Amino acid sequence: MADSNEMTINLVVLGKTQTGKSAAGNSLLGSADFESRLCPSSVTTRCSLGRSARISGLIRRNGRESALRVRVLDTPSYPHSALGKQQVRDTVRAALAQHFGEQGLHLALLVLRADLPLCPDESHDTVQLIQELLGPTWKDFTAVLLTHADKAGEAGYSEETYLQSASSTLLSLLSSVQHKYIFLDNHNSIIREERNIVLRKLLNFIQRNNYQVLLKHSKE
Repeated sequence: MADSNEMTINLVVLGKTQTGKSAAGNSLLGSADFESRLCPSSVTTRCSLGRSARISGLIRRNGRESALRVRVLDTPSYPHSALGKQQVRDTVRAALAQHFGEQGLHLALLVLRADLPLCPDESHDTVQLIQELLGPTWKDFTAVLLTHADKAGEAGYSEETYLQSASSTLLSLLSSVQHKYIFLDNHNSIIREERNIVLRKLLNFIQRNNYQVLLKHSKE
């Protein structure tokens, strides 16, 4: 938090290749900080931190409007087409310590595609990685981001009917993270109001956690 009239939230995006992690990070930031493109191999090979400009009109603190800043850490996917699990884990762990060690991490966003069914064991590798990175309280600090929601909408699904038809694997995962999930369209750029809706939901998740953070270095 830079001052009493500004709040910063720290997020990390994690997921499999071609789920739209980097594009989701760009949507949250309102920028094009992260490379995002269709590719037959994993695009992201290193961690990268993106920062939003000051965002007004979303939060009030102590009766006054406060500005919001968003910081998003983009990460290599896992499984990855060129990097092993230990490489990905060590790279992400070092980046989390480097960028969020002072203020802590508010939320990890597990990115899944809404237009593809989640089958048993399919998310196991990424969920296990999150557990190793965040520790035993990972469920309290993880939310699911369902990208390509516009394609599900084109197929005639609302959020409600989508969840009614979703696999038991996805429903079990959403239940384990206390139903912290957000649907996100996969357009190159989302309109400001749509972005604000997503950010308000993230702020609600963070508020439900009493603004607690993970991975913050303790001061001796």
